[in-house]
Amino acid sequence: MAALRSATGGGNWFSALALGVTLLKCLLIPTYHSTDFEVHRNWLAITHSLPISQWYYEATSEWTLDYPPFFAWFEFALSHVAKYFDQEMLNVRNLNYSSSRTVLFQRFSVIFTDVLFVYAVHECCKCIDGKKAGKELTEKPKFILSVLLLWNFGLLIVDHIHFQYNGFLFGLMLLSIARLFQKRHMEGAFLFAVLLHFKHIYLYVAPAYGIYLLRSYCFTANKPDGSIRWNSFSFVRLISLGLIVFLVSALSLGPFLALNQLPQVFSRLFPFKRGLCHAYWAPNFWALYNALDKVLSVIGPRAFLRCLILCALSSFMFGWHVHEKAILLAVLPMSLLSVGKAGDASIFLILTTAGHYSLFPLLFTAPELPIKILLMLLFTIYSISSLKTLFRKEKPLFNWMETFYLLGLGPLEVFCEFLFPFTSWKLKFPFIPLLLTSVYCAVGIIYAWFKLYISVLTDPPVSKTKKQ
Repeated sequence: MAALRSATGGGNWFSALALGVTLLKCLLIPTYHSTDFEVHRNWLAITHSLPISQWYYEATSEWTLDYPPFFAWFEFALSHVAKYFDQEMLNVRNLNYSSSRTVLFQRFSVIFTDVLFVYAVHECCKCIDGKKAGKELTEKPKFILSVLLLWNFGLLIVDHIHFQYNGFLFGLMLLSIARLFQKRHMEGAFLFAVLLHFKHIYLYVAPAYGIYLLRSYCFTANKPDGSIRWNSFSFVRLISLGLIVFLVSALSLGPFLALNQLPQVFSRLFPFKRGLCHAYWAPNFWALYNALDKVLSVIGPRAFLRCLILCALSSFMFGWHVHEKAILLAVLPMSLLSVGKAGDASIFLILTTAGHYSLFPLLFTAPELPIKILLMLLFTIYSISSLKTLFRKEKPLFNWMETFYLLGLGPLEVFCEFLFPFTSWKLKFPFIPLLLTSVYCAVGIIYAWFKLYISVLTDPPVSKTKKQ
C-alpha cells in the first residue's frame, strides 16, 4: 500500500495496479492447468502445421478447433512465436504435450495479450462519473473500478490457473462498451463485430448491442420527453453499421466460403449434438431464452449496459450447454455499474461472490486450494469494504437475508473441502460437493438476476433525468 501511495503522487496509480496484478500472474505460472491448456496447444499445432482447408476438419485430438476464424488466426499468429520456444508443441500428433518451455510460452502469451484488457479498463474508467469521489484515492470510483476489473478473482483463476484467453476477449468487449459510452458508435460496433468472430459466446449480448445502436445511433433525435422522433431515422447510418458487420464477417468467413467449408465451420461452432448441460454443476437452470424488449426500450449508455448484463445473465441461466465460466460475461460489465449506484453495488456483490465461488470446482487439486481461497477472500473483502465506503451515506448494501446467504458460503466450503472427504459418502456419492456448490450458487445468481431485472423495470430511466 505504501508503494501504491507513492505511485499515486505522480498520478501513476493505474500503472501500479496493472503492474501488481501482472506480477501476481507471473507467480501463478507453475500452478495447475486444465485440459484447456492442451486445447489451445492443439490449436497452435493445427493452425501452424496444416493448411487452412484442414483447420476445421482436423480431428487427431478430441479437442478440435471450435472457435470462429479470427481466433484461429490468433492462434496462428501465436504459433509463429511459439516455434522459438519449443517446436514440438506445434506437432499435431504430440497429444498432451506440456514441456516446461511450452508451459512458459502459453502462460506468458495469456499475460502478454492481457495488455488489451488493461487498456480497455483504463478507457472504461474515463467513462465513470467521479462526483462521488472522496478525498482519499482509495475512495474514488475510478480506483475502485480499476481494482474490481484488473484484480477480478474469476478472471485470474480462469485465465492464469485453469488457462484460457478471456482477458484478451473481455478487453475487446469492455473497449467496445467504452466507445459506446464515448459516443464513438462506429468504433464500438466494429470492435463488437470483431469480438463475435473471435468467440461466438458473445452472441448472447448481441441483442443489447443491436437495439442500442439502432436506438441511439440510427435515430438521430428525441422528443422532449425522451421518446423516439420517428422521422429522424437515418438509413445512411443503418447501412454504415450493416457494412461494418458485413466486412468483418467477410474477412472472417470469406476464405472458408471460397473453400465451400462454411457448413463444416458452423457445425464446429454450434455443436447441437452435445447435451443440454455442459457441466451439471454449472449454477443455472434451463428454459426458453428470455425476451428483453421492455428493458431495451430504455435509452442511454448505462441503460444499454444493464441490458447487456441481463442478456448475459439470461443466456447463462436459460442457455444450452452453458459453460460455468460464462458467468464472467455478466460479472465484469456489472463492475462498471457497481460504482454508480448503491443498488447496483449490492447486486454486483451478490452476483460476483456467488459467481466466483461457483468457479471453485475448476481448481480441484490440493496445491491450489489455499490459493483460490486466499485470492477470493481478498477480492471479496476489498469489494465489499470499498463499495460500502463509497456508498456509506446511503442505506446498507445488504439486508439480513442477503448477509446470511453470503456468510453461508463459508460453512459450505468447510464441508465440501475439509469434512466431506473424510465421510463414507465420498465413495458412494462423490458428486455431492459439486451438487451443493451448484445449487447454492444458483440461488444467489438467480436472485441477483431477478433483483437487477426488477430494478431496470422500476427505476426511472437515467437518460431522461440526467445527461449521459
